Amino acid sequence: MLVYQDLLSGDELLSDSFPYKEIQNGILWELEGKWVVKGAVDVDIGANPSVEGGEDDEGVSDEAIKVMDIVDTFRLQEQPSFDKKTFLAFIKKYIKNLTKVIPDDQKDNFKKNVEAAVKWILSMLKDLQFFVGALGHGDLQDQVHPKLHKDKSITRHDMTTLTNHT
Repeated sequence: MLVYQDLLSGDELLSDSFPYKEIQNGILWELEGKWVVKGAVDVDIGANPSVEGGEDDEGVSDEAIKVMDIVDTFRLQEQPSFDKKTFLAFIKKYIKNLTKVIPDDQKDNFKKNVEAAVKWILSMLKDLQFFVGALGHGDLQDQVHPKLHKDKSITRHDMTTLTNHT
């Protein structure tokens, strides 16, 4: 299995077990995720609670929650949304930092196509959620922000700041 890490933070963001395709001339990756239910497992161990001395579950939570599989698998942390001005300030610094670490054979394509990819993201900025990796370094300038549509769709878009590690 290939695990992809962010070039800037080192966070693990996805693996080849989630189908993806390159969009925006290879600048963004589009991933297909799905909603899954976590928790609320009903296990019958054959005991009779009335004989065992109680009918309480002794504090065990059986609450089910609905999560996006990619977000849950890689423990991505949701971040506050951006307005246009804040996003543009962030992305300018992010691209500058990213350009320094992109492999040489990818730099020309990145520089040529990143502006169009940013415009595409801006066109739907209000409909996106933003996430950082599980390590949560805190300096947003050094984080990739996977984007997950807030509506019922399940598409995620990542800047291609990834390197693969087996």
